[in-house]
Amino acid sequence: MSGSLWMPPGARPDTLPFIPRQHTPSWAQPDPVDELAERLDDVIAAAVHPDEIAAVLESDGLSDDQIRERYGVKNSFALAEELYERVERRYPEPDGPLHDPWRIALLGCLLRGIVFALPGFGYVLGAPLLAGPEGDLGLPAGTVPLLAGALCGWTWNQGLAHRAYSWLGLGDRLAARRSLLLGAPAGALLGALIALAVAGTAHPAAIVFAAGQSGYLGAATVLLVMGRERALLIALVPMATGAAVTVAQPVPDAARLALLLGSLAVVGVLALREVAPALRDLGEGSSWTAGLTALLPFGAFGPVPEHRRTAAPRLAASLPYALFGLGSGVLVVYGALGDVLAGEEQSAIAAPAAVALTLSMGPAEWLLYRFRSSGLAGLRSSSTPKAFWRTTARTVVQCLTGYLASLLALSLATSALWPHAQGLTGVRLAGLLLLGVVLWTGLLLQSFGAVTGAAAVCCAAALAQTVALVTHTGDPHWVGLIVYGTAAVTQAGLVCALLGRATAHR
Repeated sequence: MSGSLWMPPGARPDTLPFIPRQHTPSWAQPDPVDELAERLDDVIAAAVHPDEIAAVLESDGLSDDQIRERYGVKNSFALAEELYERVERRYPEPDGPLHDPWRIALLGCLLRGIVFALPGFGYVLGAPLLAGPEGDLGLPAGTVPLLAGALCGWTWNQGLAHRAYSWLGLGDRLAARRSLLLGAPAGALLGALIALAVAGTAHPAAIVFAAGQSGYLGAATVLLVMGRERALLIALVPMATGAAVTVAQPVPDAARLALLLGSLAVVGVLALREVAPALRDLGEGSSWTAGLTALLPFGAFGPVPEHRRTAAPRLAASLPYALFGLGSGVLVVYGALGDVLAGEEQSAIAAPAAVALTLSMGPAEWLLYRFRSSGLAGLRSSSTPKAFWRTTARTVVQCLTGYLASLLALSLATSALWPHAQGLTGVRLAGLLLLGVVLWTGLLLQSFGAVTGAAAVCCAAALAQTVALVTHTGDPHWVGLIVYGTAAVTQAGLVCALLGRATAHR
């Protein structure tokens, strides 16, 4: 090793032998696919499918010939699949706060619950109008026409509200007003006629009261659909205040009647003001066919422009919402009148139960929005369908538990504060809570557009309870408990089966 360097004969000592240049083998060169993956790392990591990467490659001008020559794969889709496999998935969070369209303030929902409950004070003021002997089924005087008119109003106005909301969803506010302009008076007239048909021996004053009730339901539907809850609340405050005064001291019948008629007139005027643009439009030369077009499917009688035929929402789409209103309304009536139907003399518990259910609609609405908001968060955080299903099921349990807790608190409070009300027994309380499960899960399905299943379950439950009542089968409390429990389990199954799919939350 320490000797001199061997040189061939004739070579000069100041020269070195020629050493051939070494070429780098192809396997030692950087992989062009790895280089491309590094250059497009952010794009590839955020892709949810190789086709997204293929679209980026084609937009860069890479042809299949260039891809075969540079990267040794068949085409852009094969290269995209290779890149997709080499880069780990990283889905970056968007900059700034996430947009959540379902975030809503609790106070607004609670105010809506109060708005739903305040009309109940009208029955306190109108009690003298309903005085008299017991009516059918052992119910207080005038109850049957009032219940018939209320059920008709709930059914009609649920369908009407859906149709008006459908027009609002299409961006046609004027068509929504047209449908309300014709639909609300038609529903009020229908409710009054049904109350008259089932009046029997009821006093004429009860029939007039039922007609006023139908008119209020139609006008209130207009205001609620058009987002005028605060105006409706203000219009009902004087009547509620007068009803509260009657608890402490007697109020003349003339004052009671004035408060009732005054509140009804104010609500009617506010509703008319909301639909006034549609009324002016019809008065300025537009055909009444346009109003019927907004209310009926694909127009009314006579020719209708072709563009309106394709744009009008289907009338059949509103029918399940009307049936849901009917079924849930019948269940609520049975839940409120359980003691009366059972033949018990003291039936004041009916009023606290009805008030608790009505007030609970405020928290119920807020929890529905909460569920939709949590659904969006679950879509972002879940990486597999099973993980999303578990997240959704956990959210349903949490929201339903919150609603039942609020319903329980309201039930205990109203039964404690209501004069001469009995305490809640275990059967009554269990039936009320199961009814709450039916209502909230039905509203949840309705909010996702799956109202057909909810309507079928509620109508079937209402029919079963009606048959049991007519045939005197079993104790009404236990019958209600069984019916509500069966309906609650059925709808809970529908919720888990439907809302566990990510596509249902689009």
